[in-house]
Amino acid sequence: EHEGLFFQVHNKCLLGAFLWKTNRGQGCGGIRLRKYESLDQYVRDGIRLAVGMGRKSALAGLWWGGGKGVIAYSSDDDIVGEKRKEMLLAYGEFLTSLRGCYVAAEDAGIHVEDIDIVYSRSRYVTCISPELGGSGNPSVPTALGIACGMEGALDACNMGTLEGKSVAIQGVGNVGDPLITFLLERNVSSIVASEYNPTRLKQMQEKYSDYPNVAIIATGEDPNAILYEDVDIVSPCAYGGILNETTVPRIKAKIVCGAANNQLLNPKTDYGMTEKNIIYCPDFVVNRMGIVTCANEHAGRAGSPMEDPLIAKHFGREDSNSVFNIIQTVIKNAKYDKVSTAQAADQMANKLASELHPIFGHRSQDIIKSLIKDKWAN
Repeated sequence: EHEGLFFQVHNKCLLGAFLWKTNRGQGCGGIRLRKYESLDQYVRDGIRLAVGMGRKSALAGLWWGGGKGVIAYSSDDDIVGEKRKEMLLAYGEFLTSLRGCYVAAEDAGIHVEDIDIVYSRSRYVTCISPELGGSGNPSVPTALGIACGMEGALDACNMGTLEGKSVAIQGVGNVGDPLITFLLERNVSSIVASEYNPTRLKQMQEKYSDYPNVAIIATGEDPNAILYEDVDIVSPCAYGGILNETTVPRIKAKIVCGAANNQLLNPKTDYGMTEKNIIYCPDFVVNRMGIVTCANEHAGRAGSPMEDPLIAKHFGREDSNSVFNIIQTVIKNAKYDKVSTAQAADQMANKLASELHPIFGHRSQDIIKSLIKDKWAN
């Protein structure tokens, strides 16, 4: 169901764009910058991530398709200083050459200032800085979306609200930090969060030192030990692939709801969470706010993301596509169909992703055909 894979070599880096089901609109998703052990790993990652972005957009009610940019590098020297800038400029030119079938944003390894450089060579970019008219870093809205997902899951399970609940968070980065703030505002009883970066660990310990119900601890030898805490909710906000045959049997929490992408090591199984009556909130259902805040930048801004009606509706309970309502629908469908929440979410997203854009139709398909006709690869 992937419609296009595009590659270009720049010095010692491999630039790529992956498209999946662009029925709803052009493929839209962030650019990931990382090392890969092999070309096979690189391609598989791009293919998998494009699917996730397409499903995320579909469940959020966005008229965008699945897209992902991936830049592979082999040496750290290739992504610093002038070499980094040249790489980003090259990616911008690569984007422009694709004529808009893929629209880029920021992802792991890429920052707002990097996106601004890409933007200087291509109009097919979102998540640019506010100074240039963009939405900037979407971490805070993403964190609020995770809190809304937790509330939806608790309500669906007749467990009340977040008030009085205990939460364990893996990773206190750009999302984990504001998530703690949103949870405190909702009067959770306790929060324990782990962080592997020593500098970040010290910063967060100092920031929350006046909160007796918040403990920021160092990641130990087992980076997943935080998932085994005896709490109501565990929230993976660091790495992918952390839900697997080793970790799931040790999880005591009733709900798993976090911001990390691709939390299931194998997306075809939930490793027994359904049998253990653990409610898993699929990451692409609850961590949508990055793509939500970035994808529709062309619609302008009506205040901050928390104030803008186009964005804020995702945090409420009135809109049928809000995070709260969609995770509730996923949980109900899973119970009714006797499948896992991951399967239920996939089924919902795949159906929605097949709908054609009401104005442009299958636009990216037309663009890809034009690229083939004009011998883009040559």
